[in-house]
Amino acid sequence: MTLPSFIYPDWPAPKHIKAYVSTRGGGFSQAPFDSLNVAQHVNDDAAVVAKNRTLLPMYENINWLTQIHSTTCINLDIKQPSKIEADASYSCIKNQVSAVMTADCLPLLLCDTKGTVVGAIHAGWRGLAAGVIENTLTAMGVKPSEMLVWLGPAISQSNFEVGRDVKDAFDNYPEAFVASNLADSDKFLADLYLIARLKLQSLGVSKIFGGEFCTYEQKDLFFSHRRATHEMIATGGKPSHATTGRMLSAIYIS
Repeated sequence: MTLPSFIYPDWPAPKHIKAYVSTRGGGFSQAPFDSLNVAQHVNDDAAVVAKNRTLLPMYENINWLTQIHSTTCINLDIKQPSKIEADASYSCIKNQVSAVMTADCLPLLLCDTKGTVVGAIHAGWRGLAAGVIENTLTAMGVKPSEMLVWLGPAISQSNFEVGRDVKDAFDNYPEAFVASNLADSDKFLADLYLIARLKLQSLGVSKIFGGEFCTYEQKDLFFSHRRATHEMIATGGKPSHATTGRMLSAIYIS
């Protein structure tokens, strides 16, 4: 096993705010989950995943969400059930880790300029369209002018082909879509990063950072469900059988 590698946000958060994103490097999982898969719901060996999770900074205090592509944001400072169905969380307590898992969807890490509250959002296109960013900002109660947001690794526009249904879900953001195939007017390339930026800016948030990765293209660094699906099709398999691991984006007050 090689040592796990992490990505640390490049943003002007207070020094006592700690944040990271795990990559697929390090860990104990075998293909196709090689090697630092932290998800227990993708049919990887449960004992191996549990071992992988111990490699994560502050792993004892990570609050694992059952993500359902919802707009639900929960307050980790209030006692929660053992199974938390939500796609965002926040906390004002030291060493309480807010975190989300992704493998193409967009993770957002948030904190205020004084470092009194932190949050994490899992934003696929459904969550973005339904308002997971808006709900989380409302729940955190931070003035938009005092909010810092870092956009973590997600699939880039050039690799995220969607149908007209997805484009129609973002009528207010036509600039985030370009035609994918001139022979098919119902296929588009969607920019999750741009949609998130535009939504944040419309809410009054101007301190936005990150957004330079692509989970699909950077195969050595990231898991990608879309890439796994394409690889399954290329080998004659069924797209529904495609599987891959997950990265974790986490943030906490130290």
